[in-house]
Amino acid sequence: MNARSILVALVSVTLLTSGTAGLAVAATTGSGAGAAGGVGGAGSGVGAATASTTTLQQSGGLLRGSPDLAVSTSDPTLDPGRTNTLPLQITNDGDLDLGTAEARSVVTTARNVRVEADAEDTPLTVETGTLAIGAVTENKPGEAPIAVAVPQDVAEGTYTIDVEVKYSYTYQQSGGVTYDRERTLTTEVDVEVDDDARFEITNATTDAKVGEDGVVEAEVRNIGADGARDLTVAMASSSPQVTFGGTTSDTAQIDSLAPNETATVRYDVAFTPGASVREYVLDGSVTFETPEGYPRVDEDPSVGVTPRAEQRFSVADVEADLYVGEQGDLYGTVTNEGPDPARNVVVQFAEESPNVIPRESSVAVGTLAAGESGSFRLPIEVGGEAEPIERTSDVVVQYRNEENERRAYRDLELLYTVEPQRDQFGLAVETREIEAGGQVDLAVEVTNELDEPVTDVEARLFADSPLDSSNDEGFVSTLEPGESTTMTFDLSAESSGVTKTYPVSFDFRYDDADGDSQLSDTTRVPITVVEPEESSPLSGIGTLPLVLGVLVVLAVLGGGLYVTQRE
Repeated sequence: MNARSILVALVSVTLLTSGTAGLAVAATTGSGAGAAGGVGGAGSGVGAATASTTTLQQSGGLLRGSPDLAVSTSDPTLDPGRTNTLPLQITNDGDLDLGTAEARSVVTTARNVRVEADAEDTPLTVETGTLAIGAVTENKPGEAPIAVAVPQDVAEGTYTIDVEVKYSYTYQQSGGVTYDRERTLTTEVDVEVDDDARFEITNATTDAKVGEDGVVEAEVRNIGADGARDLTVAMASSSPQVTFGGTTSDTAQIDSLAPNETATVRYDVAFTPGASVREYVLDGSVTFETPEGYPRVDEDPSVGVTPRAEQRFSVADVEADLYVGEQGDLYGTVTNEGPDPARNVVVQFAEESPNVIPRESSVAVGTLAAGESGSFRLPIEVGGEAEPIERTSDVVVQYRNEENERRAYRDLELLYTVEPQRDQFGLAVETREIEAGGQVDLAVEVTNELDEPVTDVEARLFADSPLDSSNDEGFVSTLEPGESTTMTFDLSAESSGVTKTYPVSFDFRYDDADGDSQLSDTTRVPITVVEPEESSPLSGIGTLPLVLGVLVVLAVLGGGLYVTQRE
């Protein structure tokens, strides 16, 4: 092997290792062309072998390329007197030197991309450190928002921000072997400081309480060096506890604002029940026109607003005189817990139950200052199918606020007891027996068992055969709670009645303390029919003949005694 052949072989191996087999072929072929004919023929053979090897390498998955990153910004305008967000976008127009299109992302993807910016030699200050944004591909640019502080007194004009982008990538991949590299891109981004109209929103206050609606007022001030006209000030809330008329945002209009001029905007706002008493951030944006008619948007203003504490009420001292099957009352005390006075306070029974029914759905308490209490009484009827148990019922406190607007507080309930069914009237009957074929005067002691006086009490006796009554009604004009009276009824029994116990029933119609007519439950009293007593031998003789008979007997005995003494 001569020196030229050795040289050609070494060059070919070196170029194949670096992936530039095509160049190796060209170099070898060129060398062969400059040689003598015989030697040139040998050189041509080496070139053909190198080209074949290159084809084999490419078909075996040889890849080579690199990312090509660039930095730009979609919004280069910065406002003086604040810290601006400068959105940097990192794009990638990668290069594929060798390999198939399907695998180009292997070598064109920039990995572990880190962005760092500074504004040296300018009055601007970059407040963001190094940002790691992950991978940047040809199809997915990277976003790197940086914070740039601009002094209030900075001159309008163009300024340059230096940007440094560090990343790693795969330079070459072949035969399962990967060659990685790191690169740093140093570039610049021009920004424009423009002292158009700019705005701040301050002094937001509201008269709305938690659980109510009201008005938010805020001040909008033009802090820029230029005027603005046709302003639309939008407010939005990202908190579900704050809404604007049932939506998440609202707008207000301002005709114009000169530099340093302030205007007040108002929005209808509501805070949900149970919301915390804290500051809620309202995101603002101002859309306006410059004096030259150019449209602009300032999306930076925001402001916090705190609702007033919820108007609250409490109930205490809850008592009930409720019995199954009766009308009664729920008693309690309602207290205005503040923070404001409440006018025309009304306690409303809000429970929906088939067995506990309000006779009046609401009762007035009156005006209550903060911390003041008032008593209430809710008339209730308990059905006969109700269970005698502990119960809870929801109540609502309705009132009017200081602006005479109607409001309601719903977070209240009453705990009370429904007692078992009882007799409205107690009965005491001493005579419980009647002879068959006989008659008795039935004296009944009637006691008012209710907790209220009753009037116009009409009693009625009901008896079935063999019992009967010719006087089955009684009456008393008034009975106080626990008071008793005696009513007398006639009761007779048929002579053919079977000896056993029969029920006699009583009910009472009366007027309660409210003047409502009521009918009591039926009360039964057992009456026993007994056999009449047996007749004596003289039971058929009248009184007068019996006396005469006795006199005759005495006369005969006396006459016999007299005769005996004479003899």
